[in-house]
Amino acid sequence: MTIRLFQAALTAASLALLPSLAQAQQPSEQPPIGDPVPFELPETRSFTLDNGLEVTFIPFGLAPTVNLSLQVRAANLDDGAQTWLADLTGAMMEEGAGGRSGEDIATEIAAMGGAINIGVGRHTTGLTTGVLSQYGPDAVALLADVAQRPNFDDGEFERVRANLVRNVDVQRAQPGSIATEAYRRILFGPDHPYGNTLPGEEQLRGYEMADVQAFYDAHYGAGRSRLYVAGHFDEAAMEAAIRDAFGGWNRGEPDAAVGAPASAGPIVQLIDRPGAPQTTIRLGFPIMRIDHADAPAFDVMNALLGGSFTSRLTRNLREDKGYTYSPGSGETWTMDGGFWTFNADVTAEDTAAALRETFNEITRLQGETPPTDEADGMRNWLAGIFILQNASTGGLINQLGQRDLYGLPDDYLDQYVPNILAVSDEDISAMARDYLPLDQMVLVLVGDLSVIGEDVLALPEVAAAEIRE
Repeated sequence: MTIRLFQAALTAASLALLPSLAQAQQPSEQPPIGDPVPFELPETRSFTLDNGLEVTFIPFGLAPTVNLSLQVRAANLDDGAQTWLADLTGAMMEEGAGGRSGEDIATEIAAMGGAINIGVGRHTTGLTTGVLSQYGPDAVALLADVAQRPNFDDGEFERVRANLVRNVDVQRAQPGSIATEAYRRILFGPDHPYGNTLPGEEQLRGYEMADVQAFYDAHYGAGRSRLYVAGHFDEAAMEAAIRDAFGGWNRGEPDAAVGAPASAGPIVQLIDRPGAPQTTIRLGFPIMRIDHADAPAFDVMNALLGGSFTSRLTRNLREDKGYTYSPGSGETWTMDGGFWTFNADVTAEDTAAALRETFNEITRLQGETPPTDEADGMRNWLAGIFILQNASTGGLINQLGQRDLYGLPDDYLDQYVPNILAVSDEDISAMARDYLPLDQMVLVLVGDLSVIGEDVLALPEVAAAEIRE
């Protein structure tokens, strides 16, 4: 009886709420978007040890954690003809240091609340960890061991190399990796590390421990490294720990690696993948250096054309036509410039149509200044996403690392948002005209050529291009 009475009362109360609920569900006018928030880089302090190691402190946040990131200018740019030797060296460094095994180091750093990760990139290798603030000095000592005293145990070498061989085999079976390898080879040629994204299997199997040791000796050292410390920490204690742990590291050899500018087309490379239900597209052009005056305007142009979820290419190819699920574009920076790439995986039978729409969107942007409301949306989006990217210690370290790697001005991060907001509507079209000339494109397609080849070659935009199959 009591339960039935309760249920009746609950029903009556629910019915009484229906008018207000219905009213709440009525569409209402959205509040206006506020002005972009300016970004101010937190106060930082930098100093250099006698051996050349640069250190940057970034006090940030209230959480009792600290992030350490040692960025060493030893990476794929230094591979020379030995593609992925930097990766093999980094993988061997994860196997132990200072006489301790990799498992011992993992256990020790886990007790501090973190893990040590080694990531090899185009220009730098990063040794990173994040721990509870009270363990910051201990983490510094452990990170220094990994950087300065890797075990390079012969007993681990065969297994580590075999793991990388399997990684290469997997990547070579993926259309995205195949397309990227061919695309980079066109942009930079076969004689520069930028143009070699994957080693041959036999090449990788041919590397020995002596090659790893030689790479480490030639490219690791305090003089080409920078340590970032961000978070909540005792500066005096951390500086003392850094000087003690890293002060004896050899300066090392000077950084002698050189970049290369990207080459333009028109070149179209067709790579057959019989039976493939999709075509993987890489479309690109050489662009300016990151420190060029046009870079902020190019950022806005990229966001509007293909670099955001509400971009024109996304709306056209995904939302309107249904040719692809997640198209996108973006800039890749090198030491001597950069290149812009549009990526997509489209249904095979729609390949030519998708390319036609892509070319049309580029041409339309080149010829028509975008509406101010659309341009405002992209400027504000870039400003907002920049703030979010710098709302964590890891994000701040990444931004400062890029600034320092490319020798950008000290106020580069502080000026990023004002520079983006200063881009005019016409600037956006000018960037498309100046840097995306379709008669100089590099285009790579990986797919079933029996399905896509004839229609693609009939497109007028590729008529004058060199065709490679």
